[in-house]
Amino acid sequence: MPVSMSEERFEQLVDQALDQIPAELASLVQNCVLVIEPRASEPDPDLLGYYDGIPLSERDSHYAGVLPDRILIFRDAILQLCESEAQVVDEVRITVWHEVAHYFGIDDERLHDLGYA
Repeated sequence: MPVSMSEERFEQLVDQALDQIPAELASLVQNCVLVIEPRASEPDPDLLGYYDGIPLSERDSHYAGVLPDRILIFRDAILQLCESEAQVVDEVRITVWHEVAHYFGIDDERLHDLGYA
């Protein structure tokens, strides 16, 4: 059975996950917003998170005047996957860190090797 959780509590967990990112890495994240949405649209409504932007590793001297990158976290998909609040805490942290890693240009294969995919 999916976990029931208020939007406010879920947002707190996302904030906690962000706060756990080492300061030296977090300070490098610029021109990026994090958005919590209920669920991803088709074709993959079970997606937990998504990075939409130009990874830091691909930016060059022409990177200027662009809209912010976005990290999307999909609340309902995470809650549906989990069976306890403790699992939600872990999944939110993993998903947030996974998408922040994409911001830095770390691909899914490397994230899998690190245990975040």
